Amino acid sequence: MKNLLKKIATLLMLTFSIASYGQTDVLVQGKDSLNNIVLHELNQKLAEVEQQRIADSIKKAELESQLLKLKTTDNLQKEELLQQLKSIEEKEKKRIEDKKAYIESLRKTAKGYPVIGPMNDTLFLIYSKIGASTPKERAINISRKIEKLYEDDFLKVDSILVMKSENTLDIVYGDIIIMSISENDAIWHGKSMPELAQSLKETIKKSIVEAKNQNSWLKLIARIGLVLLVIGIAWLMIWLVGKGYSKLLLFINSKKDKWLKNLAYKDYTFLTAEQELQVVLFLLKIFRWFVYAVLLYITLPIIFSIFPFSRTWADALFHLIWSPFKGVLVAVWEYLPNLFSILVIYFVMKYVIRFVKYIFHEIESEKLKISGFHADWAMPTYSIVKFLLYAFMFVLIFPYLPGSDSNIFKGVSVFIGVLFSLGSSSAIANMVAGLVITYMRPFKIGDRIKIGDVTGDVVEKTLLVTRVRTIKNEVITIPNSSVLNGNTTNYSSEAREKGLIIHTTVTIGYDVPWKNVHKALIDAALRTDLILDEPKPFVLQTSLDDFYVSYQINAYIREVGKQALIYSNLHQNIQDVFNERGIEILSPHYRAVRDGNMTTIPADYLPNDYKAPNFNVKLDDKDGK
Repeated sequence: MKNLLKKIATLLMLTFSIASYGQTDVLVQGKDSLNNIVLHELNQKLAEVEQQRIADSIKKAELESQLLKLKTTDNLQKEELLQQLKSIEEKEKKRIEDKKAYIESLRKTAKGYPVIGPMNDTLFLIYSKIGASTPKERAINISRKIEKLYEDDFLKVDSILVMKSENTLDIVYGDIIIMSISENDAIWHGKSMPELAQSLKETIKKSIVEAKNQNSWLKLIARIGLVLLVIGIAWLMIWLVGKGYSKLLLFINSKKDKWLKNLAYKDYTFLTAEQELQVVLFLLKIFRWFVYAVLLYITLPIIFSIFPFSRTWADALFHLIWSPFKGVLVAVWEYLPNLFSILVIYFVMKYVIRFVKYIFHEIESEKLKISGFHADWAMPTYSIVKFLLYAFMFVLIFPYLPGSDSNIFKGVSVFIGVLFSLGSSSAIANMVAGLVITYMRPFKIGDRIKIGDVTGDVVEKTLLVTRVRTIKNEVITIPNSSVLNGNTTNYSSEAREKGLIIHTTVTIGYDVPWKNVHKALIDAALRTDLILDEPKPFVLQTSLDDFYVSYQINAYIREVGKQALIYSNLHQNIQDVFNERGIEILSPHYRAVRDGNMTTIPADYLPNDYKAPNFNVKLDDKDGK
C-alpha cells in the first residue's frame, strides 16, 4: 500500500515538474550549457593539476623508499633526498593554494548539480567530477542510491560509514558506495576531506530518517485527514459563493426597474435597461468564476504543502501562475525608461506641429505673406509637413518599441510594406496628382469648372479626389489622376476681375441687313439681367453659309454660377427683339416657301394691317435650290 502511494505521488510529481519546467526549458538548457562549459574547463584544469599531483606522489614515494634504504653514514645523500622531499611538499602546498584560488574565482559563476533527498529536497551540490563521471552524473547516481536506501525497510542508518580509499573518502553502506569525496569536493565546500565526509554522511542519514518519520502510517493518515479538511473548507467556500451569487441575482432583478434606466443622449439610446442588466449579469458571472479560480489557486498549494513529496509542487504551481504576471510586471518596469522617451518625443513633436499649424493658419488668413507662396497653398502644405513630422516622429520612436529589433517584427513590417505597395498604386497616383493639382492651382473651392463632360462647382478638393456639384445638384467624384490627365476649364478665375464672356449664335437670312442684326442682338443682350453694360456686348459674324449668315453675340458676366439662367434669358430676349423688329431667325437650318402664307413671326408682334408677302422662296442647305 505504501509503495503504491509512493508511485502515485512520484507520477504526480513528474506531471507537475513537466508543467513547471516546460515554460523555462529553453532558458534552463541555456544556463546548463553555460554551466557545463565552466565546469568542463574547471575539471580540465583540475585534471592537469591532479596528474601533476600523482606524478609528485610517485616521486615522493620513491624518495622515501630511497631514504629508508640509506645507511646512517650516508648523510650527504640523505640531505639531498630530504631537500627533494621538501621541494615536493612545497609544490604540493602551492598546488593546493592554486587550486583553491582557481575554484574560488569560479564559485560565483559555476552552478553545482543538486543531490535530491527522499523528500525531493536538495541535500548538497556537486561541482567536480571523479574519473569519467561528470558532476551531473555523480549527482544523479548519488540521488538514486539515497532513494534506494530510503526504500530499504530494514535500513540501519548507523551502518552508513566513511571509509578511506586510495585518493578519496567513500561514504558506504555495506557493499554500496553511496558517494566518493575527493580533494576537489573538499576545496569546493571549503572543508577538509574528513570534515566534508562526516558532514555529508550526517546529512544523508538525517534526510533518510526524517523522510521515514514523515511518511509513517500515522503521519500519512493525519495528512490525509488534513487534506480532506482543506477540501471540505474549500467546498464550503465555493457553496457559499454560489448561494451568495444566486441571492444577489434575485436582489438585482427585484431592484432593476429602480436602478437601471436607459442610457441615452437626445434621441439616441446607447444601452437599454435590459442591455444594462445583461452587462451587469455578465460581469457578476465573470467575477464569480474569478473567485472560484482564486479559491482553487489557494487550495491546491495548501494541499500540496501537506505531503513532503509534493511540497515542491506548491512552489511549482505558484510559479506557474505567478511567473507570467511577474514577467509582465518586470517587463513593464524595465520598459518604463523607453516609454518615458516615447512620451517626451510625442509631446515635443505635438507642440512643434501646433506651432507649424499656427504659422500656416497665419499664411492662409494672409496675415503673414511670403513672396511666391499663395494663401491657398497654406493648408495643403501644412498637411504635407504634418505627415512628414509624424513620419519623423515614428522613426524616432521605432527603436523604443518593444520587440522592434526582433526578426518577426521586421518580417511583419516588410510584409505590410509589400502589401501596401502592391495594393495602393492607384491611390498613390491619385495622391501625387492631388499634390500636383494643389500647386498648379487650376481651380479653388467654389469655382465653376468643366472637366471632360462634367461642368459644375468645386465643392471639395482632397489628396485623392475632387468633387463637383453640377447645375442639377449632382455631386460627381473625379479621381485626381483623371483631373491631372485631362483638360480643366475654369469659368471663375477671370470672371471676378475681367468678366466671363458668354456667347450664342443665330443664323439670319441674307435679305436682312447685318447692321440691323447686330443692333438687335446687342439690344437683346443689354435687356438680359446679370449681363454687364461695360464692357459692352459685341457681335461676331462667324460664317457666311449658303442660305444664311451666322451671327455670334458675346457678352460679359460675373455671376458664372448662373450661366444657365443667363443663357435662357438671353435666348428669350433675342426672340423678343427679333420678333419685334420683324427679323426671322433661320437657325440653325430653316426652309420657308412664300406663297401667301403667314410669316413665322408671332401675330402678337405684327401690325393689324399686315399682309403676307406674295412671293415664293425656298431655302435648302443641301443643294441650294
